[in-house]
Amino acid sequence: MSDFTSDFTDVTYEVENGLAWITINRPDRYNAFRARTVDELVKSFKKAWGSSEVGAIALTGAGEKAFCSGGDQKQRMETGDYGPSDSGLFEVEALHRVLRDVPKPVIAAVNGVAVGGGHVLHLLCDLSIAAEHAIFGQNGPRVGSFDAGLGTGYLARAIGEKRAREIWFLCRRYSAEQALDWGLVNKVVPGDQLRAEVRAWADEILQLSPTSLKVLKQSLNADTEHFIAQGNMAYSTLKLFGESAEAIEGISAFNEKRKPDFSKFRGA
Repeated sequence: MSDFTSDFTDVTYEVENGLAWITINRPDRYNAFRARTVDELVKSFKKAWGSSEVGAIALTGAGEKAFCSGGDQKQRMETGDYGPSDSGLFEVEALHRVLRDVPKPVIAAVNGVAVGGGHVLHLLCDLSIAAEHAIFGQNGPRVGSFDAGLGTGYLARAIGEKRAREIWFLCRRYSAEQALDWGLVNKVVPGDQLRAEVRAWADEILQLSPTSLKVLKQSLNADTEHFIAQGNMAYSTLKLFGESAEAIEGISAFNEKRKPDFSKFRGA
């Protein structure tokens, strides 16, 4: 049976002794995702899900600069969307869904910038191990976008309401040590030790009962499942908002490397 992952352009998939490494391979775009990237990520997680060779999964980005910088804003500016996909849909909600549903622990190996949609991806992984130089934060309100449901409600569950609101309402950048202090990541290590640390955690996981891990993950997810529906509603709103003058100002300012002027939109 041929390996469909060999046709991937945006993601690499490899298995090493029970651990599947899923790597966003767009370092020239700080591992930002377009629609094709999301499709390949979903397929990779489903491949790991169905593989008897895999007991744990690591998600990371190519290179040393970025884990994932979120949606590809250059693509969005060039074509008005995130490019073509298999289904004709931008399947980011399906990616969030499979991250939670795959019945094997997922470890985020945060090897650099984890901002915007990339910050949400690491948040949704079961565990996060960060390189010392990793940077965290949200970006939506700066570029005329937002993420609700898992990106907000689940974030507040993870680190508390006040900190979650700070992250979204100020769009600051946070160091790996700050993320560790807030409980946003599990451990911080030097960058050259990141893969080895993930490997060590995976080896501990691989000693455990896979059925027990599956049921435990499903049990932990149950209490926050309603955020999926909230996220669906927010995504519907985001599609409408993306065509507004306010959102266009945000994305235009980003691509023109200037500060956006949202002042005329404050009265509504």
